[in-house]
Amino acid sequence: MTFGQKQFIPTAPDKGSFPLDHDGICKKSMVRYMNCLYGNNSDNSKCRTEAKEYLACRMDHGLMAKEDWSKLGFKELSS
Repeated sequence: MTFGQKQFIPTAPDKGSFPLDHDGICKKSMVRYMNCLYGNNSDNSKCRTEAKEYLACRMDHGLMAKEDWSKLGFKELSS
């Protein structure tokens, strides 16, 4: 570092950023969701069950913050 150069200070990620699944904990549900998207021309409305399963896996294993289903677009499931 040269004189006068600012030091880089890392900051926490914004909401919506989450760690990658390096250990493949949720890989099966992710693959099911991706296959559903592929088979339905990327129409995610036809893959809601798979998406919910994948997000539930991520929340259960600490790969994303636990959120209410209504905040994730599953209003009819948040009772």
